[in-house]
Amino acid sequence: MLAYSYIEHGKFELIEKPKPGLKDPRDAIVRVTLGSICTSDLHIKHGSVPRALPGTTVGHEMVGIVEQVGADVTSIRPGDRVTVNVETFCGECFFCRHGYVNNCTDANGGWALGCRIDGGQAEYVRVPYADQGLNRIPDAVSDEQALFVGDVLATGFWAARISEITEKDTVLIIGAGPTGICTLLCVMLKHPRRIIVCEKSPERIRLVREHYPDVQVVKPEDCREIVLRSSDHGGADVVLEVAGTDDTFRLAWECARPNAIVTVVALYDRPQVLPLPDMYGKNLTFKTGGVDGCDCAEILRLIEEGKIDTTPLITHRFPLNEIEEAYRIFENKLDGVMKVAVSEREKKEFGTEKKGRKPVDKGTS
Repeated sequence: MLAYSYIEHGKFELIEKPKPGLKDPRDAIVRVTLGSICTSDLHIKHGSVPRALPGTTVGHEMVGIVEQVGADVTSIRPGDRVTVNVETFCGECFFCRHGYVNNCTDANGGWALGCRIDGGQAEYVRVPYADQGLNRIPDAVSDEQALFVGDVLATGFWAARISEITEKDTVLIIGAGPTGICTLLCVMLKHPRRIIVCEKSPERIRLVREHYPDVQVVKPEDCREIVLRSSDHGGADVVLEVAGTDDTFRLAWECARPNAIVTVVALYDRPQVLPLPDMYGKNLTFKTGGVDGCDCAEILRLIEEGKIDTTPLITHRFPLNEIEEAYRIFENKLDGVMKVAVSEREKKEFGTEKKGRKPVDKGTS
């Protein structure tokens, strides 16, 4: 089968690999019908994910059809259309029982797919702990609608959940990339009094204004002043940092009011510094770390009910055999790219229309 793999620092390559088989009775084999590229894949390529193993097939955003299940799998069966969770978790350890599935104590617990074990930028993927890592897609939900459930949408949902947002709050979201938009969608479900999005990209600013007209959009250089002017108590009640730069990390705590919650959603390329003397007296609560992707069933229900729609994020489509071109566009932020949908290699038509294509019919990709 074709598989896009991490060869060495700075190099991915599309190669032939054997089709995966079951290794454990709790495994499932999924035929990948639609996948995507994540910024975390680029972090692997450029060496900022030390735990990533050379030789591993990359990719952790995908949906597909179950081909085979192990003897101990009970919740899904061959033929089911499913989302695949970015995280591997046993469901039984202390952390899993408390909902902290990113910290699962299994040897491959947390982010393993596409990092330490073969992921989904391939024709097939083996999913450990399939009862935990797979969720059936409702018939009324298309593959494209479900594509981001297991990663960036789960991240946004987790971030909104742990941020303790109330209807009286002013919420600042820094960054309107794919994860930022997913975070915005999930924050909107909390119905805060005011949402402000900080973004510098003209294309992303246009996307927010087009699809979410009730959201205030500001540029980084104006953010602090506008947030202070729009807040009752010297800053935002909740700040979610989804951009992942030195400047946005500082901007996050600067724009927070005293005793606010700052949720760090972004993955950084290098360590950040807390300038505690400058922050003294703000009494901020920082919430950090990887997504706990244990809400996928609820997210799928919300998509089915029409309360979440991430399809505007899909700006480009390519078949698997053209994934190197997809990476070139995504990595270099060309042509207004937000997210790329990578289909099965047999379906050539996805490479002919790169932008503006409507979601595929349910059950196809």
